[in-house]
Amino acid sequence: MSPRLWHPPQIRRDQEGSHERKATWLELFYDLIFVAAIGQLAHGLSKDISMAGLFSFVAFFIPLWWCWVGATFYATRFDSDTIADRLFTFVQMGIVAAMAVHMHHGLAAASVGFAGCYVAFRCVLLGQYAIAGAFVAEARPLVWRYIVGFGLGIGFWLASMVVPAPWRYGLWVIGLLIAFVTPITGQALVVKLPISMTHIPERIGLFTIIVLGESIIGVVNGLVELDWSLPSILTALLGLTMAFSLWWLYFDSADGSPLRSMQRGKMWPGLTWLYAHLPLTLGLAAAGVGVEHLIADTTAVPTTAERWLVCGSIALCLMALAVLHWLTCTLGTPRFRKILSAYRLGSAAFMVILAIAGTTLSAWGLAALLAIACTIQVVFDLWRRIGQQPVGEGC
Repeated sequence: MSPRLWHPPQIRRDQEGSHERKATWLELFYDLIFVAAIGQLAHGLSKDISMAGLFSFVAFFIPLWWCWVGATFYATRFDSDTIADRLFTFVQMGIVAAMAVHMHHGLAAASVGFAGCYVAFRCVLLGQYAIAGAFVAEARPLVWRYIVGFGLGIGFWLASMVVPAPWRYGLWVIGLLIAFVTPITGQALVVKLPISMTHIPERIGLFTIIVLGESIIGVVNGLVELDWSLPSILTALLGLTMAFSLWWLYFDSADGSPLRSMQRGKMWPGLTWLYAHLPLTLGLAAAGVGVEHLIADTTAVPTTAERWLVCGSIALCLMALAVLHWLTCTLGTPRFRKILSAYRLGSAAFMVILAIAGTTLSAWGLAALLAIACTIQVVFDLWRRIGQQPVGEGC
């Protein structure tokens, strides 16, 4: 169906259609530019897994993730697939492409340019919100709350462009904190303008798949320049086992049920669920790089940086999953969800111990222990299904 040239923004509501709202072809195409950006981030971390390289990875990843979240939450409320909407999407994709180019050059060389790209992206998004507020009277209070809060956050990023490092990065942190807190301040207004309970979980899941794909790319990159041997093949399979286990734990257990609290004006459960995806996706992207380094020399003892990268990133994923599963009502009773989260935290603690004490483990031995720990979590989930835990309440 051809898009309309122009149509005033309207509120999108779940009950308006007879079917669950699904991601559009444009949204799937839009995600591809973030695939490219995350690929650049992973490439940069792979070349430099020092503390400076890790700081650069995190400093770029968080605002990139926030840009995607901002565009997604706007679309779930107001996107009507007009030509104007498509053009706005095209502009945002161009900005993200520029962000990816700056990421390639590293934080020290490109932080000013990256900050400018972030400001441009968020200003485009604020322009979309301003148009929506001008045409949708019902949405106006929430829209202007967002414009003020997000605009203030953008101001700190804009100021950072004329401030030298490391103070520049402090302004980035302040700007992001303001942006992250802004949705909380509008909790009473969100009740009148709820998000889609089917669209948002699907979109968040799609972004998780994108980042999980970096783990697969890490396995392939680790093998592509090697003469295949039994240890390298085994390590690659163990890396795939970790990725598959994390996929299982997320997509077989987590859902968007905590978001329902937003319909009652309670923002904390829904926003905690959303923000827990930040360490989850960050950890998944970093884990792929860690596995790539393990495969590169399977019989050698990994360096301290390599060991901490792979163990710490997977531990971070499991800690985020612990939060998600504790919040997910459909997993069972509150007591059972706490037990499930405790298992996740226990495995994360085991991986931290490996990072500290596994100084003599070979790369494939370390990969084997990590894969076993992840697989045990999957086995526990299967046991849960056989036990037929009752559906929880209270979300």
